[in-house]
Amino acid sequence: MVTNQSLRRSARLTGPRALRAYAHPTRLKLMALLRQDGPQTATQAAMATGESVASCSFHFRQMAKYGLVEQAGGGRGREKPWRATAMVTEWDPVRPHDPVTAEAAQALQLALAEQYFELTARWVRAQSGEAGEWREAAQFGDSLLFLTAAELNDLGGKIQGLLRAYAGRLEDPGRRPAGSRPVIVLQLAFPALITGDGSAADPGP
Repeated sequence: MVTNQSLRRSARLTGPRALRAYAHPTRLKLMALLRQDGPQTATQAAMATGESVASCSFHFRQMAKYGLVEQAGGGRGREKPWRATAMVTEWDPVRPHDPVTAEAAQALQLALAEQYFELTARWVRAQSGEAGEWREAAQFGDSLLFLTAAELNDLGGKIQGLLRAYAGRLEDPGRRPAGSRPVIVLQLAFPALITGDGSAADPGP
C-alpha cells in the first residue's frame, strides 16, 4: 500500500496551463481527498465527493498531465488507485509583467478562496451538532494589524513554524493521537485596501 509518507513535500505549478488545470473545484476536492485519506480509485473518490465515477476518472487523468497525481499501482481500469504526488502544491507569486500567467494564478487563488468559503460555511452550519469541546476549540475571527511587508512575511514564517509541529501526522497516521480528527487551518493575511483618505477600505467586522 502506498502511504502519504512516500510523497515528496511539494509540487510546483509552472505556466498558465498548469495553473488553469488545477483551478477547478472538483480537482481541488480530489486533491484534498488524496492528501487526507491516501490513494483512491475513481469509484472511491466518487463516493467521497459526490461526483460521478467518469468525472473523477477524467479529472485524475488531467491532473496527472501536470504531475499533481499519479497511479499508485494495482487495480485495473477505473479501479486503479490514484495518489497525490506531493503534500503541498506551490506556484510562483503573481508577476504583473506576465499578464497571462498572472491571470491564471488569480483564477486559481479565487477558486481556492471559494473552496475556503465552502469549507467554512459547512462548519458554521454543522457546528451546533458537534461536541462542546470541538465548538469551543474551533477558531473563528479576524485581527487587523499594522505591519510592514517584512513583518508580515516574518509573521507568516512563524505561523508555518507552529504548524510544522503537527504536519507529520498527516503523512504518518501512526503519529495521530487518540481523539484527533482532521482540522482545517486557513492562513490568510493580506494588506487591507486603502481609500483616498488613507484609511482601510474595509477594516472588518
